[in-house]
Amino acid sequence: MRRASTRLALLGLAVATLGLPATAGAAPAVTLKVKAVAIPKNPSSNGGPTYPGTGNIFGAGTDVEAEITISGTEYGGFPSPLTGVTFYTPPGSKLTTKGFTSCSAATLESHEVQKCPKKSFAGPKGYAKGVVAFGGTRVHETLTVQPFFESGGNLAFYAEGREPAVIELLSTGKFSSPSSGFGPVLTTEVPLVLTVPGAPYGSVESIKVKVGAAFKQGKKLISYGTLPKKCAKGGFPVKAELKFFSGETVSVSVKAPCPKK
Repeated sequence: MRRASTRLALLGLAVATLGLPATAGAAPAVTLKVKAVAIPKNPSSNGGPTYPGTGNIFGAGTDVEAEITISGTEYGGFPSPLTGVTFYTPPGSKLTTKGFTSCSAATLESHEVQKCPKKSFAGPKGYAKGVVAFGGTRVHETLTVQPFFESGGNLAFYAEGREPAVIELLSTGKFSSPSSGFGPVLTTEVPLVLTVPGAPYGSVESIKVKVGAAFKQGKKLISYGTLPKKCAKGGFPVKAELKFFSGETVSVSVKAPCPKK
């Protein structure tokens, strides 16, 4: 198998190259699940001990677990390829970036993530599932998704797949100031996946990631993310905006569970 190349291309040029019409008004259907969970002492692990007093607790440090599903048939029977995700945190959420170790841009861009410092891991491996193409044949593939801290307090997501195609992707995420009715906003670009020349781009069908970490400064625990100190009736408001190759943007809003008193 050949290594898949990645690129972001102009919609008109890519559509002409692939011979796939962009259906006017067509948009994938999107669902979102979000919850606050305790911070593991080893941020790269999906198990093991966690820091006491973290998780879904008012004003406490937390990891955020998010799961997105995408469905549609507008792109040759599958969802239009994903090109970007903007995630809006609840109002009152806090982000602390000082003191966290980052992985250099050069290391991330070279895909040599095994050289990233262990303390630069911003969470355990998650996954992305989707469909890739070999000529006219579409096959499903699962990729691991590993988050890292990047310089400036931003995030990078390294995705890797080995079967049936060898895929290595780097998505960069940048935080911006709180938006109206929300907390800090994370905007992430998603590269397009092209397995062989002339084939359709890969389509994402689901993503599940967990992001967050903490470290001890003396007796004080410093958490990357902190929950608000109050919760509106029904839950913490969260929103995601997904951009697609078709030119459509789909917005989905949910409420993450409030802490139990």
